[in-house]
Amino acid sequence: MKCFARLALLSLLISFTQTGSFFAQERGGGPPAKSIKQEIKSNKRLRQEKREKRKLEKAEQKAIKKHHKRIQTQKVRKRMKASRKKSKRINNNEREFFLTRWLRKL
Repeated sequence: MKCFARLALLSLLISFTQTGSFFAQERGGGPPAKSIKQEIKSNKRLRQEKREKRKLEKAEQKAIKKHHKRIQTQKVRKRMKASRKKSKRINNNEREFFLTRWLRKL
């Protein structure tokens, strides 16, 4: 009798686990499929939002740079310009102007 009860309980448990897996297979758990037009509209909206965000960030950076430049004195602005030109020349691997090289040797 105990053997029969165990066998019945075991078969009952196995049947429940199998039917549960069948139900899980039948249900569609994925996201609903979008039509092509809906997807194009959503992508367009996302691109537009990114573009606006990028535009605002650029404007903010430009304002910060302008404010920083405005609070400098005239001498400092000249020095900044000269060092910017020198760094560009060095980064591009260009030599100094030939007259400056000649006059430095004298």
